[in-house]
Amino acid sequence: MRTTPDVTSRAALGRVLDHLGTTLLDLAAGDPGCAPDVGGVVIHDPLDEPALPPGALVLGVGVRGAAETCELLERIAADGGAGLIVRAPAEVDDQVRRTVSQTGTVLLGLVRGASWAQLTSLLRTLLAEGDVVPTEAETIGGVPAGDLFALANAISALLDAPITIEDRSSRVLAFSGRQDEADQSRVQTILGRQVPADYTRLLEQRGYFRELYRHERPVLIRAEAFGLPTVTRARQAIAVRAGDEILGSIWAAVAEPLPPAREQAFIEAAKLVALHLLRMRAGADVERRLRAELVSILLEGGPAAADAATRLGLAGRACVVAAAAAPEGAQAEGARELARFETARQQALDTLAVHLSAVHHGSVAAVLGGVVYAVLPVDTSDEQAAEQRVTTVLKEYQERTGGTDLVGIGRIALDLHAVPRSRQDADRVLRVLRRRRSRRTMASLSEVYAEALLIDVAAADGHSPSGPVAGLAEYDREHNSSLVETLTAWLDAFGDINAAAEAVHIHPNTFRYRLHRIAEIGDVDLGDSESRFALMLQLRLLGA
Repeated sequence: MRTTPDVTSRAALGRVLDHLGTTLLDLAAGDPGCAPDVGGVVIHDPLDEPALPPGALVLGVGVRGAAETCELLERIAADGGAGLIVRAPAEVDDQVRRTVSQTGTVLLGLVRGASWAQLTSLLRTLLAEGDVVPTEAETIGGVPAGDLFALANAISALLDAPITIEDRSSRVLAFSGRQDEADQSRVQTILGRQVPADYTRLLEQRGYFRELYRHERPVLIRAEAFGLPTVTRARQAIAVRAGDEILGSIWAAVAEPLPPAREQAFIEAAKLVALHLLRMRAGADVERRLRAELVSILLEGGPAAADAATRLGLAGRACVVAAAAAPEGAQAEGARELARFETARQQALDTLAVHLSAVHHGSVAAVLGGVVYAVLPVDTSDEQAAEQRVTTVLKEYQERTGGTDLVGIGRIALDLHAVPRSRQDADRVLRVLRRRRSRRTMASLSEVYAEALLIDVAAADGHSPSGPVAGLAEYDREHNSSLVETLTAWLDAFGDINAAAEAVHIHPNTFRYRLHRIAEIGDVDLGDSESRFALMLQLRLLGA
């Protein structure tokens, strides 16, 4: 099984059904009230079956038949899971009913036409994913702060109509129940978590968004105004504002215009939604800073590391630290460039965090000193397999982001005290990857240990150019030549003149002449193996 977003907060299965039932999920068997609270979402993979997180809701992609369903339900129950979702119609017989009853799990069916990716995204939002254990609860207008789904249901009850809460880009942030009372266009919007492009284009062209954002009262758009067969109900919408800033909008699918009392309730509800959206935005920033501080404490070690590990959900777990950073030449200069660089680092963090939450259960990440650090928990029953798993996860991250960042991977930290060393390992690998000679974009310490050791020795010894290499470098500076580059290419090609000449794009005869000049100016015997080794070592130390 492959774990998708780990969720620190938990949600009752009944609440999940309240929000996603009818639109996405059907209850096939079991009592949601008796099932454990949902604490995570896992995709079933018969070739990869790690232990499930507590309260796991398993997505049974490709699971067919009563026998296979029962076997999986029993495994889920053994690990304290909540239930199983299979593609509807779920095959339910006496054996399935008996298994569900005995295990206390629930079997759900994903309606046809909905994708597993859509379901995963909705569950992730609904379960309010977070890496840091919350320390206190807060309510706004009687609804837990940031719980837009609960708020959407409350507004739906006030208006007696199914609603969606959307951001400025018409992405669905939350939706109420009763969406089956709306029309096909609303179902498409819910499934895609985004208003279809042809709808938004039509609304923009006809000026409805402009009208919506200009008025503080709800705007009515009749069904016939869309001119689309999938829209059979009118929409009454209101902008969500914080002062002059438009945060988003609320859309109700109505059979007829709202009466004055409900329209006023709609106006008040928009103010409440604005408070929740502002709290979510502020809360996300606070949580990000808190997570960065906790990750920093964990990576540095010390008396507070144990508490940080507990709050990050990593207590008692072996971990690997990875570090992702831009190549050396991509560093920022100047205030504006620095701001752009910091924004890029934050985007890299968000991308890595989302990637890890989807494919590696329990990982945390933060930006520290311009480097994105990730701490990945691992199973040490097979350390080689654990290292390979981490490498695979990070390679997938590079592939999805175009491979622009360099990624260093530290050794496995078997306990809390070894985490700082794993971080140091990752930093050492980054130093190797940032050297001009390195052609890698990702490596573990074991793969570049010799080069890392050379860099450490040079740094500790305060190594500076000397001997033949120093003389050649000085000659290059004074005469605008490239003897050091020529020597490096020749050594890298193991003395193959043709290959080395091709590497630096010159004729072999020209290359031979330069080698002759290197021997003269550097006063070195290139035919002596000890001399060649000394030259190679100095070139490596200098990063030439």
